[in-house]
Amino acid sequence: MERKPTVVKRSELLQSIAKTIADYRAGEIPKPTPDHVEKWLNQFDESVQLPILKETDHILKKTYLPKSTVEEFLSRLVVNEKLTSGDPRLYWPSVQILDIQQRGNSQSEMLKMFGVALESKCGLNLNDCSETSKKFIYIDDGIYTGNRFLGDIRSWISTDAPDGAELNVIVIALHRGGQHYARTELRKVARTVGKTININWWRSVALEDRRYYTDSSDVLRPKEIPHEQPVKDYVKSLDYDPLLRTPGSLGEKKFFSSEEGRHVLEQEFLKAGVYIRSICPHLNPYQRPLGNSVLQTLGFGSLLVTFRNCPNNAPLALWAGNPWYPLFSRKTN
Repeated sequence: MERKPTVVKRSELLQSIAKTIADYRAGEIPKPTPDHVEKWLNQFDESVQLPILKETDHILKKTYLPKSTVEEFLSRLVVNEKLTSGDPRLYWPSVQILDIQQRGNSQSEMLKMFGVALESKCGLNLNDCSETSKKFIYIDDGIYTGNRFLGDIRSWISTDAPDGAELNVIVIALHRGGQHYARTELRKVARTVGKTININWWRSVALEDRRYYTDSSDVLRPKEIPHEQPVKDYVKSLDYDPLLRTPGSLGEKKFFSSEEGRHVLEQEFLKAGVYIRSICPHLNPYQRPLGNSVLQTLGFGSLLVTFRNCPNNAPLALWAGNPWYPLFSRKTN
């Protein structure tokens, strides 16, 4: 006897998303509820609300990083055998911890969490770390375009960094395009100032967003431009035609449930993003429909959200506010 496909009710999906993102900015904003999720969803055309809901629920189970996941990552990293050469109690007092972020609070908040893990696993605190070592640690939550990280480290290399330094970059997640860009630019900076900086990268997950790998990317990359005139007009305003994805891949990390599900989000978030740009007066030109990007594209398209904030590199449909109602009310710099 052929089994009928399971029918998931709208109410169950609303509840599921609210549960997945339950600790988003906990203590700063009200806890997400099914009503909150539905208020966000109701801004889309009724005909696509259920498909958007299903795909968003599926994706957030893989791309939303709750506090417990971040804590676990840092706890494992503190005693990582390769990083610490098998002796974390000896290693951490031998390195300097950088606190040099020029914009935002993500680094200081991550350092607090790292300090807790260091105390728990090694009985050490951040003050036990060296102030003279040529081995350095840079900790943050993520690398997207690479520009913020690049700004922090470029300034450090040009000023305080010693010659012959080793820098370990520790992030929960990085996007390969941003990593490649930052690494290339920092090599130029180091050469210019005559310093040798060896950079090692440590991350929980690496996501594909490079232009050459568009077809297998882990970010939103539409396969076609929607027919709505406002979207066509926005595309026409760009200096270059957008690079469209050849359909068929769910991405390296398989965030998407299906080609159909991926297509729905790419199309509807793009249309919503163009609309949001028309109604939200305070967005700058770089805050593109699918997420912040200096490059003239449809947007960065990241789907990662951490418990502490939603990056502006995510689609505007997820975080833009007033008069749009965001799923993730974003804390700005």
